[in-house]
Amino acid sequence: MIDEKQLISHLYQNRENGQWMIQTNDEHQKGVADMAASFAGQFGLPSWGRALGLLHDKGKERAAFQQYIRKMNGLPTSDKKRYDDHTHAFVGGILAKELMGKDVSQLLVNQIISHHTGLHDFGDVENILKERLLSEEINEGDISINKPLLFQEFIDSPFSKSKVEWKHFHHLSRMLFSCLVDADRLDTERFMDVESWRKRGNSATLADLLPQLEAYMQKLQSNAADTKVNRIRRQVKEQCSRTSSSEKGFYSLTVPTGGGKTLSSLLWAMKHAVSHSMNRIIIAIPYTSIIVQTAGLLKEIFGEENVLEHHSNFDPDDIKDEENREKAKLATENWDYPIIVTTNVQLFESMFSNKTSDCRKLHNMANSILVLDEVQMLPTGFLRPIVDALKAYQEMFGISVLFTTASQPVLSGLIEGTNPKADFKGIEHIKEIIPEEFALHDQLRRVKLSIDDTGKTYDEIAAKVSEYNKVLCIVNTRKDAKELYDRLPNDGVKLHLSRMMCPAHLHETIGKIKTLLKDESQPIVRVIATQLVEAGVDIDFPVVFRQEAGLDSVLQAAGRCNREGRSAMGHTFVFSLAAEKRNPFGSMADSNNARLNLPEDSDWFAPSTMKAYFCQLYSRKQTFDEKDIKHWLYKPTELCFETASKEFRLIDDTSINVIVNWENSMELIEQLKESGCTYSLVKQLAKFTVGIRSYDFKQLKGYGLVEEILEGIYVLADRSQYNKATGLSLDNHWLEEVLMI
Repeated sequence: MIDEKQLISHLYQNRENGQWMIQTNDEHQKGVADMAASFAGQFGLPSWGRALGLLHDKGKERAAFQQYIRKMNGLPTSDKKRYDDHTHAFVGGILAKELMGKDVSQLLVNQIISHHTGLHDFGDVENILKERLLSEEINEGDISINKPLLFQEFIDSPFSKSKVEWKHFHHLSRMLFSCLVDADRLDTERFMDVESWRKRGNSATLADLLPQLEAYMQKLQSNAADTKVNRIRRQVKEQCSRTSSSEKGFYSLTVPTGGGKTLSSLLWAMKHAVSHSMNRIIIAIPYTSIIVQTAGLLKEIFGEENVLEHHSNFDPDDIKDEENREKAKLATENWDYPIIVTTNVQLFESMFSNKTSDCRKLHNMANSILVLDEVQMLPTGFLRPIVDALKAYQEMFGISVLFTTASQPVLSGLIEGTNPKADFKGIEHIKEIIPEEFALHDQLRRVKLSIDDTGKTYDEIAAKVSEYNKVLCIVNTRKDAKELYDRLPNDGVKLHLSRMMCPAHLHETIGKIKTLLKDESQPIVRVIATQLVEAGVDIDFPVVFRQEAGLDSVLQAAGRCNREGRSAMGHTFVFSLAAEKRNPFGSMADSNNARLNLPEDSDWFAPSTMKAYFCQLYSRKQTFDEKDIKHWLYKPTELCFETASKEFRLIDDTSINVIVNWENSMELIEQLKESGCTYSLVKQLAKFTVGIRSYDFKQLKGYGLVEEILEGIYVLADRSQYNKATGLSLDNHWLEEVLMI
């Protein structure tokens, strides 16, 4: 029989003997306190983490909660009083406020009352506590929190000692929340689900893994031919190795396509981490196509047990080894792996989120290295909060940031736009790893760039493209891709790539292109694609056409040309479709106009030209904080976490996903109807989805072509509406408007 005086936090019944296993509230709070203190110790606030742990579940001492947990588990209770409210989180909030005062409520109070719901806006915090009273059964006498120690620790913390600007305070507040949430979940798991608890963590350190990388790179080098390109790659690698022990801070690695950027940046990051005893490497990439390639390479080097792949297109169930599969599933919750490969969206939206599931991982970013690949893809409309966040994480949480790209944007100094009130201070100092005297853009120059800004028709461009046998043409919209594809002659092989194709078919087609380019028996291979191939898709054509766009996009396209240096010089042509009234619009128009404003005789591949381009681009921007995140988060006493979280969306995607009839998708749909939504089924079906505009969706639904099989899950079963060559067809029913990728 369970003692009614025993304050229960968690309990379960042993399946073998029927005995009730109880975790007392005191045990749980102390367990969380120890863990949260360890996490917060990474940035100098262990006592604050401990305080959060000791207070977060004090509310479980309420008679209402004890009655609730017993009744929920079918246990008898002698307390006959009926309680309307069994919530508990507010109690710790009240105690924290009484203990520390209102001035530090955003470091303790909000975290405690929000540890199940997500961080609240400041006004809601006040409302939650306003009419709440402590129950008489709450024992305030056992709270062993050293208030003077808390204040002294804050004074000695990086936030105070480094004189971090108060506008960054919300990141500190969110980081403490992360420490509490993860510690709470882990301690609960340790009691309730020992099997999962034992699977967590990874014993390998970056110091353990570094020899594997060095051995891999040495093997590559010894097997590589003594060519100019390979000598340059070796030079880049050696420079990365030499500079890796420099102090923590901001670094950039600007290396043209073919310079060995991926492996050299990893070598720098690992050696930098080892020299500073850092915990992990987090690699953030804008495109899932690059993530898949990068993660595949890293798993080959270090083993899949040491590399966590975390993005929407990755299904942990695809991992064959059961132990590694279960460990990876658990690690997606808190990033407790030595190497993480993720998306920009996952990374930055988590850094500005109020949700427990998103914030839980943040504390594991402390004392880590963040590698931002293809950094020029950071959206200018969010540039201020992103750059400010990176500065805050470096100053407060001891991270180092490495920017890697072939076309480095301007992120330092004063970032200026058309509105002086929108100007903001960028990163004070970014150290370039590769010195100017290396002149890599000259040494690795393999492409001649020709620009013709006079307007052309579809027929004219199609005719020009058809003059070449192996050629890639990149355009700005799905419509342009289909129009040009339809105009190409049918001799040889012609292929189409756009987001009107489902991911499975895209992957298949990209694989086919790579195979065909290696097949000398196929002399004609012509591909029309949207900009989805510009970064991360490892294909190599001797000739590339690119519809007018920003210089960064043009150079990305040029990176698909003569990539391996098979010829002395490849050729990339930039063209306009103005004769078809297909001019760039929106942000793409700003980017294109910034390029057009550069001198016609510019060396397009020179870093100085890229710098001038980004200055031109920024000068056309009204704001670098289009969702006004500074208004919601930069006032320490008025933090609006929930509102900011809703506003901070890097991809404003209003498209609706439709599952198309391709391969075994309809079989999976039948399974879904029978068994309902499961993680595995949803992941498998994601491979067969196409995102379309709401207008087009309504049209399809109006024609009776779309069926909602479960809430929010739509299927287009008509096989004739999905074309193997060009993807989902809309032409049968209405004129297609411009569709961006």
